[in-house]
Amino acid sequence: MTSVKFADNRDAASPAALLLFVGDGGQLSAGAQALETAGSGQLGRAMKAANFTGKKGKLLELLAPAGSQASRVLLAGLGDAAKADARTFEDLGGEAAARLQTLEAELVADFTGIGDLGVGADVAAAHFAHGAELRSWRLDTYRTRLKEEQKPKLKTITLVGAPKSTAAIADRLQKVAEGVAFAKELITEPGNVIYPQSFVDRVKAKVEPLGIQVTVLDEKDLAKLGAGSMLGVGQGSVKPPRLLAMEWNGTGNPEATPLALVGKGVTFDTGGISIKPAAGMEDMKWDMGGAGAVAGTMVALAGRKAKARVVGICGLVENMPDGNAQRPGDIVTSMSGQTVEVLNTDAEGRLVLNDCLTWTQRTYKPKVIVDFATLTGAIIISLAHYYAGVFSNSDALWGKLDAAGKKVNDLVWRQPLSEPGGHYDQLIDSTIADMKNLGTREGGSITAAQFLQRYIDEGVEWAHIDIAGAVWRPKGAPLHDKGATGFGVRLIDQLVSDNFEG
Repeated sequence: MTSVKFADNRDAASPAALLLFVGDGGQLSAGAQALETAGSGQLGRAMKAANFTGKKGKLLELLAPAGSQASRVLLAGLGDAAKADARTFEDLGGEAAARLQTLEAELVADFTGIGDLGVGADVAAAHFAHGAELRSWRLDTYRTRLKEEQKPKLKTITLVGAPKSTAAIADRLQKVAEGVAFAKELITEPGNVIYPQSFVDRVKAKVEPLGIQVTVLDEKDLAKLGAGSMLGVGQGSVKPPRLLAMEWNGTGNPEATPLALVGKGVTFDTGGISIKPAAGMEDMKWDMGGAGAVAGTMVALAGRKAKARVVGICGLVENMPDGNAQRPGDIVTSMSGQTVEVLNTDAEGRLVLNDCLTWTQRTYKPKVIVDFATLTGAIIISLAHYYAGVFSNSDALWGKLDAAGKKVNDLVWRQPLSEPGGHYDQLIDSTIADMKNLGTREGGSITAAQFLQRYIDEGVEWAHIDIAGAVWRPKGAPLHDKGATGFGVRLIDQLVSDNFEG
């Protein structure tokens, strides 16, 4: 991850890449104007030749003008500077990092006299650095033949002329970026590296030094608790299931009621006996994206010492088609005592989550639960890769998630959910057990959420977030390359900041 430094003035002798800001109509910031003057109008002429007018989000790369020792100059468009917000600067930071990642060791962003913005200059500078940090992440562990020009070089972002208050904001955001990076790491690793026990080991090594308490339940513990639903999913794998619980309490009150986060952690999903098509099955290494999001969120919250009590629970299994694997038509008894007819072994995530939800409520007595799961392909059909679907029994909790998502661009969209016994709920009634794990072809994401709702205790506010489309994207964006996005970490960090910290 890139480091962030601060300087009062730009070092004219620095060979680093230099980024300057330009508003609508080619209005130069004070830092850009100084270089324009020193270079006898070269910036202006280059902007005119490239038809660059400072449009929001646009970058123009130039050779450094005469008199400057910078290796190159980037002009970053703000659009209407008075409307430039944190997101504007995050995106510019991300775009600049993507442009320079394999080219430069240092990027100097000059905020000197940047003018009136939609946010304070300290917020702008800190979020610029945050965007660069988020976009700079990549996993090169297994790339042994990278050419020198392909290797990442960008190590430092230097913010020039930013207010002194920027440092505290940037430090907090850096802790969040570390959580996002950890989620991406877990989600990107292959299934032969990340499986239930190795997930536990890697998370423990990361979170315990941060002051997070860890509890691990193995298959024997789960059997004693009656977790037949979760164990049924994992019985076809030689890698046994694990339930991982992480607890962070920054309130100083051991009796504080926690916010509970629950994540689906199917470390590889073949579909089991209801096996998936071969094409694209390699993507199912990220079927533990919900657990990755929960683990990354705990890293972010503990790293910035959030003044809240939060517990993160990950249900970790591998779904394989062994001779001992669960069969379509099997009936399992969940920890809650409810029975489930397993019509399709590829509808396994809900079978993992239901026992995790029961255990979480029995153990921690939360009033609010948010679960994350790459639960259904149907949500991708509905929302593509731009939004995650939210199903909630609480209008208030939905509103808080929506507001938090809009602030950090982890976007969520509410989906319908029936009351218990309602029309959607009836679609999962079984003729032989309490329920079946598959509804009709239509409304697949909804019936999956209905299934989970049957495990939520009365009076508990609950939101299920189906992140199947949002957790892994086929194309890059300003804050991430194609692949793992780390979706959910910034969403919950903002939710906690807005609603659960004293």
